[in-house]
Amino acid sequence: MNLTPQILDRTPGNPLANLRRADGLWEAIKKNSAPVPNVIQNSNTPLGDTDWDVIICGGTLGIIIGAALQGQGWRTLLLERGVLRGREQEWNISRRELDVLLELELLTEAQLNEAIVTEYNPARVSFFEGPEIWVRDILNIGIRPVTLLEMLKQTFLAAGGKLLEGTAFEGAVVHPDGVSVQTGEDALKGRLLLDAMGHFSPIVRQARGGSKPDAICMVAGSCATGYENNETGDLFASFTPIQHQCQYFWEAFPARDGRTTYLFTYLDAHPDRFSLEFFFEEYLRLLPEYQDVDLAQLDFKRALFGFFPSYRNSPLKSPWNRILPVGDSSSSQSPLSFGGFGAMLRHLKRLNDGIGDALRGDILDRDALALLQPYQPNLSVTWLFQQTMSVGVNQKIAPNAINELLSAVFDAMAKLGDPVLRPFLQDVVQFGSLSQALFKTSIDSPLVVTKVIPQVGLPPLVNWMRHYLSLGAYNALLPLGEAVANWQNARSTQKDIQKNARGQYYLDRWIQAWKYGSGGDYHE
Repeated sequence: MNLTPQILDRTPGNPLANLRRADGLWEAIKKNSAPVPNVIQNSNTPLGDTDWDVIICGGTLGIIIGAALQGQGWRTLLLERGVLRGREQEWNISRRELDVLLELELLTEAQLNEAIVTEYNPARVSFFEGPEIWVRDILNIGIRPVTLLEMLKQTFLAAGGKLLEGTAFEGAVVHPDGVSVQTGEDALKGRLLLDAMGHFSPIVRQARGGSKPDAICMVAGSCATGYENNETGDLFASFTPIQHQCQYFWEAFPARDGRTTYLFTYLDAHPDRFSLEFFFEEYLRLLPEYQDVDLAQLDFKRALFGFFPSYRNSPLKSPWNRILPVGDSSSSQSPLSFGGFGAMLRHLKRLNDGIGDALRGDILDRDALALLQPYQPNLSVTWLFQQTMSVGVNQKIAPNAINELLSAVFDAMAKLGDPVLRPFLQDVVQFGSLSQALFKTSIDSPLVVTKVIPQVGLPPLVNWMRHYLSLGAYNALLPLGEAVANWQNARSTQKDIQKNARGQYYLDRWIQAWKYGSGGDYHE
């Protein structure tokens, strides 16, 4: 008998049924058989008076941007189809990334400390038959979502926001002057609709026209007690060669009620790919060797599984006026990372400022809103990295090729020091550090690097070079843009800015695009 039913049948929360339900969705994606939703319509008829400046659909990440916008004084309505309550499993993040919640006064220092339930050091990066690299203060903070979201909800409500729980989004009609959002028999009128419903949002699926994801990150894991060693973590580790046409990677974190371990892999959505249940079985098969533990001594508290789609066409630009995808809906995180909490926090201040400017100037057409989810070359260059860590269904490469490449790259970054290694481990790619890492890797391990060309193919490498050069251009443009903005701010009055609100909006958005697209927002 397989281990998966045995373990999941005695794990709280009916995870086996949920796993098989997720597998049904995975099969539909592989076959590309899911129907394309038709939830957004256009109308030329004016909507008239609106009750809300912003209507947000999706509460888990939507409450974060909702609390920020309501804090600016915008009339904000948040819709959540269930109860707005975070999951029990912790979100791991770095302490620096949480500071935006204090900066925007969404939480106090005491509240943030209450939401932090675990903290550990150090964490390891290690690949099969390669060196171990240990780092500190990266993804070493465990946030309890239940606590964090409840605090943000109270901040949102205290500022005057409105929350409708048990209210599902059913559709919306975009008018020249607003958006009418349908929920059951009610039609809610707002100026702007934010889609925070996640990767599988019906709005996103309609916008993408049912296109198949370009890549998938599949995850299986658990939180359990019974581990003898639970003081350190793993950020990125492997201990096996390629198996089942996939390279397996692991993460591990001390948790409030045990130890969380994840197995993840990058793959495409080819119809012949294995099921999520098979992958969970692989997780259970390899977990004893990974953690030097017997499954019988573990008490499983939670089972964790899922798959996260990513698209080369990212971040997603809405084809409609007055609709903006945010969070996981926008695909604003790199294809290397799964889960949008970190990406939402990273872009929170930028989105809060930009949405506020768009509302203030009534600059809500799709071209203007597209600048709030702009092209980011530091995100696009990571597609090649993702491709080097995946194997095609019928592709033949050496069993340890991916481990050798990653060992060489991370060894080079570690030798170059924290300014190169630390940003990358926090999903930030910068032109200078990337260039240094590539140069040193090619000098130290030229044979390993040359093997990448036949593995990924020449066209992806040429396309990657375009994004790499754009990353360099954004890096060069940022100081120029900031100098122009400072000069303009010194000469312009508030009246001048209001008179040319659209021009100011576009300038500010381009500068932000250069900043975030070059990794210029990252500071230790």
